[in-house]
Amino acid sequence: MATEYQDRLELFQSRANHSVLHGICHGIERESLRVTSDARLSRKSHPEKLGRALTHPYITTDYSEALLEFITPVHSRISDTLSFLEQLHQYTCQNMATEFLWAGSMPPLLEGDDSIPIAQYGSSNIGVMKSIYREGLWHRYGKPMQTIAGIHYNLSMPEEFWALLQQSSGQEEISAQDFRSAGYFSLIRNFLRYSWLLMYLFGASPAVSRSFFADGGVQSGLQALDKDSLFLPYATSLRMSDMGYSNHAQSSLNICYNTLEEYVDSLSSAIRTPYPPYEAIGLKQDGKYLQLNTNLLQIENEYYSTIRPKRIARSGEKPVTALRNEGVEYVEVRCLDINPFEPMGLSEQDAHFLDVFLVYCSLQNSNPIHADECDEVSNNFKTAVTEGRRPGVELRQQGQPVLLQSWGLQLLDEMSSIAEILDQANESSTFVESLCAQREKLKDAALTPSAQVLNALEAGDSGYLELMMSLSEKHSKRFSEHDLSDERIAYFEQLAQRSVADQLATENNDSRDFDTFLQEYKAAE
Repeated sequence: MATEYQDRLELFQSRANHSVLHGICHGIERESLRVTSDARLSRKSHPEKLGRALTHPYITTDYSEALLEFITPVHSRISDTLSFLEQLHQYTCQNMATEFLWAGSMPPLLEGDDSIPIAQYGSSNIGVMKSIYREGLWHRYGKPMQTIAGIHYNLSMPEEFWALLQQSSGQEEISAQDFRSAGYFSLIRNFLRYSWLLMYLFGASPAVSRSFFADGGVQSGLQALDKDSLFLPYATSLRMSDMGYSNHAQSSLNICYNTLEEYVDSLSSAIRTPYPPYEAIGLKQDGKYLQLNTNLLQIENEYYSTIRPKRIARSGEKPVTALRNEGVEYVEVRCLDINPFEPMGLSEQDAHFLDVFLVYCSLQNSNPIHADECDEVSNNFKTAVTEGRRPGVELRQQGQPVLLQSWGLQLLDEMSSIAEILDQANESSTFVESLCAQREKLKDAALTPSAQVLNALEAGDSGYLELMMSLSEKHSKRFSEHDLSDERIAYFEQLAQRSVADQLATENNDSRDFDTFLQEYKAAE
């Protein structure tokens, strides 16, 4: 390990600084499709009892009307974050009648584009804009890709963390905001370098239904597991492969993570740069918007990155504007599959390891990523996604071949001190235990979620749809049968009612026509 990393570790090994790490904050966003008992996508509107997706703080939708998204508030204790997420699942399942939450990342039975309803957010300008954005995603990438679900893990370091690092580095001439943003981008670059490890450890989508493909998967390059299921024998995450979010449509983007300024500029440029294939789609047809613009990106969120620097923007403020003006507030990890064997898609043990991993990325040396390394980082990730469990699979480390297993174990060894410090700061043993569990997965690929999915498919008579439906029913039943307190039920009912009132107020307060609203939004800085 390099000296700088050791010096930073020593800072936090001091008992006087343990409280700083105790202040790490977390939030989780979990996506899940509403499905019927025969593994079909729900075509019903967003359940009334859940309020309005546009204005509810914790229960919304992503691409499809059927794609729920649960968003927790921020907590310093992982257990509190997961407890709230569980309550969201419980309340939702108890108010969905005969529908279930789909347990997997790859979708259920799809029956053409007409079977995938685009999310609706009412008649306000912002609501219409959100739906048109999703129309644009349909025309650009197809609807099936937008039914893929995942988990986003949000983490922020306390201000004291950055202040301590800044003081120890002697960079007091830099503003606290700029130092914090640079620190988050350092974390992000290391995350990109090592995120292949997360795909090996947590990838859980090695198989998919043929119905995901318009041609039944004939040209997908996947192998047949049974009459409906397709798979890759050593894949960890089809969701993060070229057939999922890491698609060729955005290959021309060159988003830079070396500095906040370069990142914001490269993302802003993509939103302003015309793209002939999207110009061919057209902006409108018969007076109806087909997309928000014909550029490389409609808005910032269209860029499918595995991790994002984030800041909560003010109402009407663009995310890149918020970042440019006030710096990075937290990071959003976006490459995590839903573990179908976990009721909430993510275990508490997994979350504790993510903390270890992200703190490691924030403390480890992090030079800028230039073109050659960028290619290496991208290829390592793709290798882990498509053949991460293949015996003897190799990655590239600074141009040299290295066994995935060996490099992974080396990284875990380097993280061990961080796990111990986090346990000391939280008076627990859970962080070290989480690290030990990941070490066992590297020693035995059969313990990974992707291997467990394939083992379950191969051991039984069920295909992908049947297995996921069985798990969906099991988890949804568990949530439905849990007795929420009267106080908690009243709380969620009040949130739903307030979201209805807030959406109505938003619609009533609109004073501009949509065309004017959209032009002003595009022009805003």
